[in-house]
Amino acid sequence: MKKTSFKYLLEIFALFFKIGSFTFGGGFAMIPMIEKEVIEKKGWVKKEELMDIFAVSQTVPGAIAINTATCIGVKLAGRIGAVFATAGIILPSLIIITLIASLFTTLEAGPVINAAMEGIQPVVVALIVTAAVRMWKTTINDVVGVLIAIVTVVLITVFDVSAIVMILLGALTGMVINRFFPDKAKKIVKKELSE
Repeated sequence: MKKTSFKYLLEIFALFFKIGSFTFGGGFAMIPMIEKEVIEKKGWVKKEELMDIFAVSQTVPGAIAINTATCIGVKLAGRIGAVFATAGIILPSLIIITLIASLFTTLEAGPVINAAMEGIQPVVVALIVTAAVRMWKTTINDVVGVLIAIVTVVLITVFDVSAIVMILLGALTGMVINRFFPDKAKKIVKKELSE
């Protein structure tokens, strides 16, 4: 049975409020912080579980960070956990954007704001690359995985194939491997269970 004490729900809310408050760049930029907080600090989910949550979060409409928070909330405390996690991740942005919107005419195109944004953007890119490298290390462990990753990058960047289509193709590829190469599929499952 999942924990649903009010104290635990507030802990979920507070963690996602923190993530939402201190991560700039939105969705993908939040992934490293979600990983650090939820896996390393709290131990609420395993790396493999978080990778699955990221995959599911990417396939449904909405921002990946919000979808991820919602899925983690469900895992931790059911539907009410989803409400607290989602509220926590959304509220900081809602507060900040409301303040910025109310001051927009004053801040619009100011040199200080533009300079700050120019400094933040490379940091956000670096955070996304860091998340990608960490995910690569935990999920891509053979030639087939490398080939799937390379084909995915090429199809998305060169041919503008939708990420959703690529995730569905990845799922189909996994099912084909399981069907026609069951030893490889068993080896992957055995490796995940041993970690």
